[in-house]
Amino acid sequence: MTISPINLAFQKSKKEERPALLTYTVAGDNTKKKSLEILNSISDYADICEIGFPHNTPIADGGQIQTASYRAIKNGIKMKDVFEIVIKFKKKNKTKPIILMGYYNMIYQYGQNKFIKKCKKSGVNGLIIVDLPWPDNKDFAKECKKNSICFVQLLSPTTSNNRMKKIINSSHDMIYYISMLSTTGGKLKISPREILKNYSKIKKIIKGRKKNLVVGFGITSKNISSFKSIDGCVVGSEICKNISKSIKKRQNSVINVTYMVKKLRKKIS
Repeated sequence: MTISPINLAFQKSKKEERPALLTYTVAGDNTKKKSLEILNSISDYADICEIGFPHNTPIADGGQIQTASYRAIKNGIKMKDVFEIVIKFKKKNKTKPIILMGYYNMIYQYGQNKFIKKCKKSGVNGLIIVDLPWPDNKDFAKECKKNSICFVQLLSPTTSNNRMKKIINSSHDMIYYISMLSTTGGKLKISPREILKNYSKIKKIIKGRKKNLVVGFGITSKNISSFKSIDGCVVGSEICKNISKSIKKRQNSVINVTYMVKKLRKKIS
């Protein structure tokens, strides 16, 4: 059986005794060309690249990601452009896993089966659909699996043990733990120790299954070194903030973001 690129990325980071670093950027921020340049550059330090498809009515995205999405939409980014960015990225970085993240209504408008087929054709390795929870996502997840795409299930601090077991059972290679009840980029409302305590509980339920658990929401360069013992850390809002700052100061966002991601990787190595 072929090991998925996502699993391979986790295997590599575990061999190096560190968490995998997952970065999040919005496709087309601030231009199609620039977002591809940023992706190509940070892929030297990121283990898995998450790409958000811009959305004008997000439910989980905080201010920084909303601003990034607004910039991309203002520049006319459409779903076809998102796939174009993935295709061009994959030509250069064949083995680097790409996870698309977004909202189901955009997939519904595009056509679910058409979307999944396009993901496979473009080289997308995983999908995170924020507003498609279990068990409503069962059929969608099944279609993803048929097309060798990892459908990433979400867990939160309020997910009951019983529900958690069911979600873990139906999950693919990777599970995403939302560290706190907030939108992305919110200030960490609970201590890293508390997050790690919840994380350990989930890992006990996962035990014996080859499934990787990552933590997102509130992870920054200030606290990332507290999470050295986990499978993976997701950093998104801080990267989007860095892009905003670079644009405002008329600096090179590719250089600035790459330097930041390099530092993040160093802090968990």
